[in-house]
Amino acid sequence: MTPEELDRKSAQDSDLLPAERPGLAVIAASIAARGGALWLPVAWLLAGSGRRRTALLALRAGAVAMPLGHLLSLLIPRSRPHSNLPARRALPEHPSSSSFPSKHAMIAAAFGAAVALEDPPAALFVTPLVLLVAYSRLRTRVHWPTDVAGGLLLGVLVAVGLKKR
Repeated sequence: MTPEELDRKSAQDSDLLPAERPGLAVIAASIAARGGALWLPVAWLLAGSGRRRTALLALRAGAVAMPLGHLLSLLIPRSRPHSNLPARRALPEHPSSSSFPSKHAMIAAAFGAAVALEDPPAALFVTPLVLLVAYSRLRTRVHWPTDVAGGLLLGVLVAVGLKKR
């Protein structure tokens, strides 16, 4: 299946991406991750559990990923999925910026990959949250699958680049 076919197919009702309104956890994850806000309390919990270095690296990765994602959005214009499905109407925001890359996914992946690179046991707790945020952007139909996959890949690259420094 080509990326275009995957994107087109994601606009349809399916078991993976149902058309009805998503559950509260999916909606909350998407809203909480706006602007990277979700990752501040996660970093606070990491630091409070004796993982201060991990928290700082993860915050730095998210802080680099955010403006980079916005810059890429300006350079790569792409329309968002057009949908009037209940899944799409579940979010209070209706973003109009370029769809690629998913900034939510990029920041989440940068934060999560930084945690995984610095402290693999802590990643067991952070990774499910990263995946939930990424899924929420698909489930609510604000991004195409390739936007989210691109955001995840770019976020990991940011974390790897910072860790090598």
